Amino acid sequence: MEQSIKKSTLSTVVVMISTAVSRLFGFVRIAVIGAIFGAGGQADVLNAVFTIPNNLRKLMAEGALSSAFIPVLAKSIVQDTTLRRSKKIVRAILSFQLVVLVPVLLAALVFSSPLIRVILDFQEPEKIELAAGLFRWMIHYLLLVSISAVFMGVINAHSSFLVPAITPVLFSVAVISSVILLHRMFGPYAMVIGVLAGGLAQILFQTPKMRSLGYRWKPDLDFRNPDFVKVMKLWLPVVATASVYTITEQIAIRFATALEDGSASAMSNALVFWQLPFGIFSASITTVLFPRMSRQAGLGDTEGLRATLEYGLRYLILLLVPSAVIMSFLAKEIIAVALQRGNFLPFNTALTARVLIAYNLGLFSVGAFNFFQRFFYARGNYKTPLVSALIVCVLDIVLSLILKETSLRVAGLALANSLSLTLGLFIMWFRTTRKLGGLDSRAIILTLAKTLCAVLPAALFMWVFLRYTGDWWRGGSTALNLAYLSIAGAGACGIILTMYRIMKIDILMNIMKREK
Repeated sequence: MEQSIKKSTLSTVVVMISTAVSRLFGFVRIAVIGAIFGAGGQADVLNAVFTIPNNLRKLMAEGALSSAFIPVLAKSIVQDTTLRRSKKIVRAILSFQLVVLVPVLLAALVFSSPLIRVILDFQEPEKIELAAGLFRWMIHYLLLVSISAVFMGVINAHSSFLVPAITPVLFSVAVISSVILLHRMFGPYAMVIGVLAGGLAQILFQTPKMRSLGYRWKPDLDFRNPDFVKVMKLWLPVVATASVYTITEQIAIRFATALEDGSASAMSNALVFWQLPFGIFSASITTVLFPRMSRQAGLGDTEGLRATLEYGLRYLILLLVPSAVIMSFLAKEIIAVALQRGNFLPFNTALTARVLIAYNLGLFSVGAFNFFQRFFYARGNYKTPLVSALIVCVLDIVLSLILKETSLRVAGLALANSLSLTLGLFIMWFRTTRKLGGLDSRAIILTLAKTLCAVLPAALFMWVFLRYTGDWWRGGSTALNLAYLSIAGAGACGIILTMYRIMKIDILMNIMKREK
């Protein structure tokens, strides 16, 4: 068990490093978009339209479908080492995606204008016209990312994580290149070209690995295959859960498009920064441990499943709590250095920072909530995540309606999300302890206490540093400001890591020690 946990830790670190590179390219992507298109007007439209296929992928791609697909695939790999069953499952899933998505995409081509008026709430006719035009083509990214997500799930199920983790970098590179090289010729549509090229690149990059594992794609419409039927039975409740979140997120974007100019971009840009630690830490931990929990559930290893769950929660505490504190203290400074140039002004930095801080309040809650979801999915329990999602999303919408009308405005939408998911975390914790007969709360609380002891001196350091260096963030993206930010961020991280080492955090020791 100990060696297996250590191996999972090392795999998680590999995914984290790859994801960090991908997220850094993501920062470059939004910086380029902000510098060229600003943080209002066309940028609002670009960001709002891109969220539509980006949210829908949670239904047909790495969200709902992967959550239903990976447990069945992982079990088939264990039970049939010839891979005949797993290959047939993959062919059926890819065929199913084409059958479902092609008609949807054709409908989007024909009815883009009425659809965009329902989904978004732009008031200006020119914004509505631009949004409809972008949506007509950008929606096709949904098919490409859905196919790519199946490839990722297959490769991860075979305990190989590097290629899928690197793949998202290609998307950002394609968008960055397209916007820089083609914006003068195509305007905002340059991003459409980049998005579609990036989606295609993700598929092509993973194809050699898929072939080396023995997978070949050809149409397979045998939807009566028992394993495919099992995936669909699991997918339907998962997609119901994911649909609730997707609808809620689109409602939040619709609310933002009706607020002051720049609100939609502030929300979109803040989410990119928020997703840096979430993607590097939370998503990486889930990527590695979800297939593990699925195998343990398939073997009936309840003790192993409990140990993996507790380990994942402690890991999330150690990484997400400090991330939220550092990003909150340095919110304006991070955004200014990354984005404040060209048409991205100090006002846009301050607005985006307010939204980011509100999202940071729920960083750990979202990570732990999603991890609990995967625990229930691994056990074949889809009712609990669905009920929890409905409660969370109703509360999110109610709080959003209230808070967006306060002085918080768009930051109120982010705060509503953080508060509602914190409640969802408590619901998930309660339900999990009932299913497993309890968790090792002492170890989890001790990890939280150690984390807070490490974070407090780092927070004090950042407060003193910012107090004595002043509002240098207003100068935007300069070499000096990058140096200031590096000192503040590296100093805080160094203090936290030193404290972790002094307190002999076992997870940190697993990372630092080489496997014997």
